[in-house]
Amino acid sequence: MMQQRQLGKNGGEVGAVGLGCMSFAGMYGATDMAESHATLARALELGVTHLDTALIYGNGVSEEVIGAFIKDHPGRFSIATKGGIRVHPERGFDNSEAYLRECLEGSLKRLGVDHVDLYYIHRRDQNIPIEDVTGTLARFVEEGKIGGIGYSEIAPSSLERAAAVHPVMAVQSEYSLWTRLPELGMLQACERLGTAFVAFSPVARGMFAREAPDAKAIPAEAFRGSNPRFQEPNFSRNVALIEPFRRYAIERGISPATLAITWVLNKNENIIAIPGTRTAAHLEEDAAGADLKLSAAEIAEIETILPPGFAHGARYSEAQAKGPEDYC
Repeated sequence: MMQQRQLGKNGGEVGAVGLGCMSFAGMYGATDMAESHATLARALELGVTHLDTALIYGNGVSEEVIGAFIKDHPGRFSIATKGGIRVHPERGFDNSEAYLRECLEGSLKRLGVDHVDLYYIHRRDQNIPIEDVTGTLARFVEEGKIGGIGYSEIAPSSLERAAAVHPVMAVQSEYSLWTRLPELGMLQACERLGTAFVAFSPVARGMFAREAPDAKAIPAEAFRGSNPRFQEPNFSRNVALIEPFRRYAIERGISPATLAITWVLNKNENIIAIPGTRTAAHLEEDAAGADLKLSAAEIAEIETILPPGFAHGARYSEAQAKGPEDYC
């Protein structure tokens, strides 16, 4: 059985490794319903019980894929989804109660359920105090539509304000060996407040896979295609810097992806990792990260190979950086 971790102090237990489902919408390459459902079936076998999706993942496609699967497997997964981003007529953030309710009702319909375990504000709308937004989500909890409140890509100070209104089940942010910002306050705030920290992109969007991504195969319009760390000359520099880590893992009989996830999970017991993948084979490598323990010496070796700040290029492009809250 996979190691279990609690979704916040008031939530249930889930596998330490969950599954990010953005890829089910084809946002990292072509896929289909059959491949996605094979991955979900393997997730159940591996003990990967927490699914993370969002309205904007293919404008609801990811949720529809999950909904079609869980119809025949009710109650087997803990499901989190997100709302609060508008894409038409142009991209923007709307945390009004009316729009969040519209987002949530649409998500429930696509998923084929009347309740989700965790509902995130995908991006903060800075025009509405977070206390008011948390109040809206608290009403959704009272109505039985969501099990808990979450926020994605917020600052520790915002978490403190939200938690003063209602317990926050989870905060989701990017965290990996090449993105360590959460160590500068967010991990500490989550631990202090009894909030789970859900780490997305723990495999650095494929950079910690057995083989580095093929830059030529990344569509220019895809997320990675416009991300500074995947553009030259940064991309080649990052591949070269990560290669010693890849060798370190393989020499020990471990997939680099497995080791990268193990490193994340070893940082704190309230962390849940949600790597995204389209395939069952990659999910097997990811899930194995929950079964390993690293000694202090091994962590030090890994962090010597890939020290904080090693990555070339900003985490996000100017357009991608609109929404996530800065701190430190």
